[in-house]
Amino acid sequence: MTCLLSRRPFLQAATAAAGTLAAPRLFAQAAPAGEIVIGQSLALTGPVASALAPIVEGQQLAIDEVNRKGGINGRKVRLVQLDDAFDPRRTVENVNTLIDRDKVVALTGLASTPGVAAVLPLLLEKKVPLFGVYTGWHPLRAKPHPYFYTTTASYADEVAECVRHLVTLKRDRIAVVFQNNDFGKSLLPVAEAAIKERGATLVSSVPVSVDGTDSVAAATATASARPQAVLLLSIAGPSVVGYVRAQRAIGAAPIYTISTALGALPALGDDARGVAITQIVPYWRQTDPLARDYMNSVTRAKQTPSYGHYGAYLMFRMLFEGLRRAGDVVTPMTVNKAIEGIRNLKVATGDISFSPSNHHPGRFIEITIVGPRGSFIR
Repeated sequence: MTCLLSRRPFLQAATAAAGTLAAPRLFAQAAPAGEIVIGQSLALTGPVASALAPIVEGQQLAIDEVNRKGGINGRKVRLVQLDDAFDPRRTVENVNTLIDRDKVVALTGLASTPGVAAVLPLLLEKKVPLFGVYTGWHPLRAKPHPYFYTTTASYADEVAECVRHLVTLKRDRIAVVFQNNDFGKSLLPVAEAAIKERGATLVSSVPVSVDGTDSVAAATATASARPQAVLLLSIAGPSVVGYVRAQRAIGAAPIYTISTALGALPALGDDARGVAITQIVPYWRQTDPLARDYMNSVTRAKQTPSYGHYGAYLMFRMLFEGLRRAGDVVTPMTVNKAIEGIRNLKVATGDISFSPSNHHPGRFIEITIVGPRGSFIR
C-alpha cells in the first residue's frame, strides 16, 4: 500500500534552553460557561512555519468536527494559538499568557524541544497539563512530571525499532551516521546500546555536519566500513539531503532513518526512493473508526490526508477524551485527573492507557519505504 508523502514537523533542535519564568500567579480557573478553552504556543511565523502548516490544519479539522457535533458535554472547544517563532523564551511568555490571561484548562501541541523543556517547570508551578507535543526527544520524558503527557513514540524508540528491523532482516553489520550536534550526539549512544542489545555489530559511527557540507567525506568513510545498512540520525534537512545523495553516488548500503528526516524528503525528490523511514502515526486505514471519522472530515473540508495532518487530528481526539471525562466542572486539575484515568482508549495506534505512573504510553512505530513520486510503500 502506498500513501502520499507528507512533511512531519518534528524538526526541533535537541538543546534544551531555559527561559525566564514569570513570578508565581494563580493558575487558570474553570473555563467560561459555553466553551472549553485550550492553548498552544508554536511557530506560526519563521522558517519552520511552513512545515507546521499541515499540523495546524489537522488540529483545526478535529476542533471543527467536535464542535459541529455539539462540542464536549455540550460546550464548544476553542483553541487559542500564540506565535513563538520557535524561540523558547517566547514559548514561556506565551504559556504564561495562555494560563493567566486566557484561563486555558490545558495546553497542547508545543512544537519546539527547547520550548517544551523551558515550560516544564512552569507547568509544575501553575499546575496546568500539557497534553501532546510535536517532539520525540527522549530526555524530556526521562523524569516523571505530573502535568506532561505525550501520545507518540520517542526518537529513542524509533532508533531501537530500526535496529530491531535490520537484525530481523539479517542486516546486522550496521553503520551509524549522526548529525554533528546535540541531537545526533544524544542519539548515538541510544543506537550503540540497541545494536549491542540485538547482538549486531556497529561497524562505524561517522558524524555529518548540520549543513551537510562534509557529506561526501562522511559517505566515503561509512562505505569503507562495508556496512549492510546505514542508520542516519539527523534532524536538519541539509544533512539528510547531502548525505543521502552522497551515499547514492557511491552506491553503498540501504539507508534507514527516523521520522525527523521527513521534512527533507521533498527536497530529495526521486533521490529519496528506497530510503526506509519510521512513522509514529499510522496510515489512515478506514477499517478503524477514528480513521473513518478523519477521512469524512478531510473530504468535507477538501483537505489532503498526510501523516502529520492525521497525527495532529489523532492527538486532539485523545485530548478531547480527557476533556470529556473531566465532567461539568472543567479546570486544569479536573482535566489532569481525567487524563490520568484514561484506560484502553481505542485509537488507530492500538489501545492506549494513561495512569499517574505512565504519562508516555505511545509506542506505535511502522517502517515505510519511500517509493516513486513521493509515495510511501508500507
